[in-house]
Order: sequence, then C-alpha cells, then structure tokens
Amino acid sequence: MTKTILITGATAGFGQAMARRFASAGWQVIGTGRRAERLEALKAEVGDSFHPAVCDVTDDASMTEALDALPEAFAGIDLLVNNAGLALGTAPAQSSKLDDWQTMIATNVTGLVSLTHKLLPKLIERRGAIVNLSSIAANWPYPGGNVYGGTKAFVQQFSRGLRSDLHGTGVRVTSIEPGLCESEFTLVRTGGDQASYDKLYGGAHALQPEDIAETIFWVATLPPHMNINQLELMPVSQSWAPFQVHRDA
Repeated sequence: MTKTILITGATAGFGQAMARRFASAGWQVIGTGRRAERLEALKAEVGDSFHPAVCDVTDDASMTEALDALPEAFAGIDLLVNNAGLALGTAPAQSSKLDDWQTMIATNVTGLVSLTHKLLPKLIERRGAIVNLSSIAANWPYPGGNVYGGTKAFVQQFSRGLRSDLHGTGVRVTSIEPGLCESEFTLVRTGGDQASYDKLYGGAHALQPEDIAETIFWVATLPPHMNINQLELMPVSQSWAPFQVHRDA
C-alpha cells in the first residue's frame, strides 16, 4: 500500500529535500508552505505524487482549509513531519525584538502543536508516525539562542509527551535534533546577511538538507516495532563549546 507523508515547510531546505527523497521511494507527498510558486515548482519536478498545500502553520484556519481540500488519494496520512520552523535574530535576550520571539513561538510551537492535534486521530487510525524537527539548541544553549532554543526544547519534550500518551496505539514519535546544517535558515535568521552566512559555513563541511532527509527516511522506514525516540546529529566539524567564564577587568 502506498504511504503518504505530510511535510510542513516544504518550500526550502529540509522540507524540500524530504519531499524529493520520499517521492523517489514511491511515497505520496503533501508539502505545505506559504510560497505557492515554490510548491508548484516542486510539483513540476517531483510529479503527481506531490500535492502542494498552500497554507501558513501560524494560521489555524489556513491549515484546516488545506487539510479539508486534500484530494482523496492524499487523505490518508501515515507520517507527519513537523519541519516548519525558524530562528530570528542572534542578539542577546536583552537586545532582542519581542516580535521576533512571538513569531518563533507561533511557528515553532503553536503551529506545530495545532497541526499535530488535527492529525492525531488519522495517525492513530493508520498506526502512523510523527517526526518533529527539534535542534541541538534544545540541549546545548548558546549566546543569542534564547527563545529559539526554548522553542526547540519544547519540541523535544512535546515529542516525549506524545510518545507517552500514544502508548499502545502503535504510533511512533521521533525528535530529530540537527546541529550545523547549511540552508536558508541562517539567511532568514540574519535578515539575508550573505556575509554572515558565508562566514558560518565556509570550510565547515556542514550537514546538508539531504542528510536530514535521508535520516528521516531511515527513521520512517524502520520496522514498525522500532521507535527512535530522539536523534541528535552534527557534522564532524562541530562539537561542544567550552563553558563561558566572565572575568572582571
């Protein structure tokens, strides 16, 4: 039986790479995002196994409308990948913009839980799976991470809570926690600062979106009695920083 995956944030980065990977393996793919032209371009590339669902995860009515409009062939969802998310700003908390914090919470937390809640009955019925995109920032704080790290810690703990609540249903839940990965993520975070992007990734041999897609495909295609609870991955070039120590002059 052909399986169906719903990927939020399929217009770039991880989501786009996942759409290609799962479609190449014969899955039906629903990709959500706000940029209709990117979703249509992906459909032209991937073919009829891809359904573009234009919506905004921060707009509950928009998500409901997109789900209600799914063609019959895409209505049975076996895997939800909560990928849509963003980081805004690199400033310390005391210099950050409240609007940026609220946008991160709305996208990374509220949108994620809202869509998950909508799809839980279907996922339970089909003994499906949920993969949530968290981050190493959930475990390892860093200067400027503030609310972004907090939202990803929420995603990690929410995944564990779901796993507990879904005990006995057959639904699998995984938190994927990547480190340095090269994508539009950093351009969004820095307001399109290409110099910062180049400095961050230059010579770092960072993870690529295709690496994340391949990892999630592996998790999703394991035997149904296996659950990967939590998976943290970094490029070899990245490891843990020393603790900060402030010294008076």
